[in-house]
Amino acid sequence: MAVALRGLSTVVPPTVLIQEEVRDVFGTQPGLNRLAQRIVSTSFNVSGIETRHTVLEELSRDAHPDEPVFFDIDSGELLFPGTKARNELYAEFATKLYVEAGRAAIAATPGIEASDVTHIITVSCTGFYAPGPDFVIARELELDAGVERYHLGFMGCYASVPALRIAKQLCEADAAAVVLVVSVELCTLHLRSSNDPDTIVASSLFADGAGAGIVTARPLEDGERAFDLDRFATRITPVGEGDMAWKIGDHGFEMVLSNAIPAIIDGHITGALEPLFDHDPALAEALATDASSDAIEHWAIHPGGRSILDKVESRLVLTEAQLVPARETLRDYGNMSSATVLFVLRNILDSDAAADGDRVAAMAFGPGLTVESALLTVRA
Repeated sequence: MAVALRGLSTVVPPTVLIQEEVRDVFGTQPGLNRLAQRIVSTSFNVSGIETRHTVLEELSRDAHPDEPVFFDIDSGELLFPGTKARNELYAEFATKLYVEAGRAAIAATPGIEASDVTHIITVSCTGFYAPGPDFVIARELELDAGVERYHLGFMGCYASVPALRIAKQLCEADAAAVVLVVSVELCTLHLRSSNDPDTIVASSLFADGAGAGIVTARPLEDGERAFDLDRFATRITPVGEGDMAWKIGDHGFEMVLSNAIPAIIDGHITGALEPLFDHDPALAEALATDASSDAIEHWAIHPGGRSILDKVESRLVLTEAQLVPARETLRDYGNMSSATVLFVLRNILDSDAAADGDRVAAMAFGPGLTVESALLTVRA
């Protein structure tokens, strides 16, 4: 039974951050030592990012709020709101994006109505509230009162992949199931000025965005473009537990993002892909002989950062063209944590290069260090 990801939709908030302008703000904050100033300059300049989006309107060049919470544009100083204030903004703005993205996914799936949705899976690691986003989606989209709801919280950048895996399993257990998967991340709520290198790197990368899709075994409509969800795999690398982490502090969530991460991925990415490919002798042989780029047409790699993409491209001997969807997503949107891989998949699906029957390998990385992967097939 083929289970497909349909109606793949992405949403971003309207406020755009220009990377060079954000760099200049972070680089001129009071209390920043010389080493931190150099790290700010380097991190922002080599990030591969040109623009990002944020729900924080006061970060706009045109904003002049009477009582700034995050940024006093008149003094140019970044402020330090507490975790409660940040999370309250998450509840306000994330709710809107959850509903908007969920509605867009249903509208983009021919033959599927809101009343058809049997399950909701929501994903986020940048805020909490209850009743949660799964509840709000069910209410605002007027889903069936008995819709089953699940939330994957605080897993990090890889969480949309296990969400799709769970959705596939639900559909395999019930052929009539229609699962709405929605990921919303508001990473900019946790940005702050600091002399800590991990915090500086995080401030140069993270952004806000939402992705959603419908997972179902129902047949596709004529002319519809979608992905068959073929296979999933998960692996924890033997090193790296302390190199990527996400903790709750007094002034927002705090990211640990070691500069050793690209090297860890470089050393273990092939092993992480082995369980995804081992069911197919041709794919396993391609991985073993550095021919993955020939066996798999498209690669949806989570762009955790430019250096990560460079390592993946080099280690798997991929072509520059195969990393274009990931690099374009990073360039235009930054790292939106768990939602990002959905943007990369959307880029591939919208591309003229994606033809019916093409294979897609998706990978995302997160705390652990965890590598989540999926094998998909384009249906067009």
